[in-house]
Order: sequence, then C-alpha cells, then structure tokens
Amino acid sequence: MHQRLLEHLNTAVVVLDAQLRVVWLNPAAETLLAVSLVRVKGSSPEHLTGLDEEPIKVLRKALEEQHPYTQREAEIVNAANEPLTVDFTATPVSANELLVEIEPRDRLMQISREEALIARQEAVKVLTRGLAHEVKNPLGGIRGAAQLLERDLPEPQMVEFTRIIIEEVDRLRDLVDRMLGPNRPPLQSPVNIHSVTERVRSLLAAEGHHIKLTADYDPSLPEVIGDEGQLIQAVLNIARNATQALNEQPQPESADGNEAPWEITLRTRARRQFTLGHERHRLVCELAISDNGPGIPEALRETLFYPMVSGRAEGSGLGLSIAQGILHQHQGLIECDSRPGHTEFRLLIPLAGTSGDPS
Repeated sequence: MHQRLLEHLNTAVVVLDAQLRVVWLNPAAETLLAVSLVRVKGSSPEHLTGLDEEPIKVLRKALEEQHPYTQREAEIVNAANEPLTVDFTATPVSANELLVEIEPRDRLMQISREEALIARQEAVKVLTRGLAHEVKNPLGGIRGAAQLLERDLPEPQMVEFTRIIIEEVDRLRDLVDRMLGPNRPPLQSPVNIHSVTERVRSLLAAEGHHIKLTADYDPSLPEVIGDEGQLIQAVLNIARNATQALNEQPQPESADGNEAPWEITLRTRARRQFTLGHERHRLVCELAISDNGPGIPEALRETLFYPMVSGRAEGSGLGLSIAQGILHQHQGLIECDSRPGHTEFRLLIPLAGTSGDPS
C-alpha cells in the first residue's frame, strides 16, 4: 500500500539499504535520473547520480544517527548526462533503510520564470488591446476626413497629399493589427509537428541564405492539436529572426582556416511530466530552434517577447511577440536561453489529453 502511494508522487523518491545501495525508485525518480529500477538496483548513489563525497557523508550521517538531514543545491548528473541542481532530504526508515526525497531546483526555478513570463505576456496583451482601441478610433476619423477632403480639393495635384494621409493611416492600422496578433482562435485539428518544421525549412531554403539548416527529429512524437498555419507562422518568425541575425554577422572561421557555416537546428523531443504555468502535463511536445550565432544581448532578454522590442535597427519587434501569442492560444509557451555561440528558443505545446493535476 505504501509503495503504491509513493509510486504516485511527483517527488522523486529513492530507497537505499544500509550500504547505501539502491533498493527501490519511484517513477518520478526514474524520470528525473533517466534510469530504470531494473538497471540500477544495487548501485551506489555515486554511480547513480555522480554525487561527490560531501552529499554522500550526509546520507551516511542520516543513517548512522537515525536523524533526517537535508542537503541544499547538490549538483548531480543523470544518466542522460544532464546536469541538475537538486535539494534532497535523507530520512531513516529503519536501521537498514534510508528514504531519499529529491527535489529538482532547476525546474522549480524554470517554472517561476515561466509563470512570470506568462504574467508579463498577459499584461502586455491587455495593454496592447487598450492601446489598439485608442489608436484605431481616431485613425478611422482621420482617414474618413481625408477622403472627404479629397473630393472637395480644387486642384488635382493636391490629391497627392490626401493620398499620403490615407496610406499612412492604413500603414498604422496594419501595424496595430499586427501588434494584436492572430485575430481568430486557432483551428483545433491534428497537426504533425514535423510538417510544420519541414515547411519552415523549405521556406528558409528558398530565401537563399548561406546557413546550414539541420533537422533533429523524434519520429515517435504524436500529433499536436492546433492550427497548422498559425504554428508555421510562429516557427517561421523565430527561425527567420535567427537567419537575419546570422546574416548580419561575419562568417566564423573553422579550425582548418576555412569558413565554418552558421547553423540553425530544428529539434523535436517529448518532455514528460512537464509543468506549464499551473498545470502539469504527462507529455509535452518540445520544438527547439537553435543557432550558433553571437547570442542575444543581455539587455534585451527580459523584454524579448514584448511588442516593438528588437535588436536590429530595421526590425519591427513584432515577430517574437506574435509567436508567443500563438503559443499561448495553444496553451503553450516559448522559452529562450542565449549565450555567445548558442541561442535556443523552445516552443512547448501540450499534447492532447495529457494534462494532469495542477502544480
């Protein structure tokens, strides 16, 4: 009965024996450590997680003194070679059994950042809608007045001035409409995410950029439910931003002295037991768009998804904002990590029927 309860916990639980060898893992621990119980039963914590001597001393101390101990921000590496920062608590169950609860801090901090990003995006959406309403109303009046004025002008050559007014009003109206993003809810139909990525790859290839386009797909991914056209637009906005940023940079040189190409990689993976906002999903589609360029300036990273924010002089600053809006309509999210030599945008879309309990 107790084991069944532990199996349903979202917290990773590992049971060790008196020699600190693995006796049992719950499914959450198997997911976190990227292992199966069958393969690691009888292993030591050092072998399982790469723990150094200090955290191992904490485990031994908890067992010897029969008293719970907690280690904060321990560095471990799972079987998938992913570095993780975790808090763990070692609780003696008996003289021969130690129960270890592991809480990954990386994901908790990421969830906090995601919640802040969602809150900021909602605030921007409300502000943009209010601004659009205040701008579009007078624009309609200006356009109508210019059209009436055009009819009564005594000299035909003066019509050019009213045409300029009408064209500039239309340009501003279109800009406001683009700031608002898609003006209809997304269609709800099965979409093969690789049809989306391949369409984007073909569009970028047709533009003639001297950039290597690489695909790294997980063919086992099920279809997502959404609007294929809108998803293509979101991916294209991000990928095109990357191509424009790379084309503005001089080509890097390889070790043999030849020019090493700039590269953009489209990668798809499944993420399990993943929290978006306040909801945990059993399965999430992750579509990552990465490049080997100079990275995003640090001053722009916090405001990257705001409308009218761009790192390029000729950029409109609307592409990323529109892409984030499309993902929100699909109950998803776009994350970004950037450093010199590597920038990655991750589009996270929950797969149908995989939502779980709120987190």
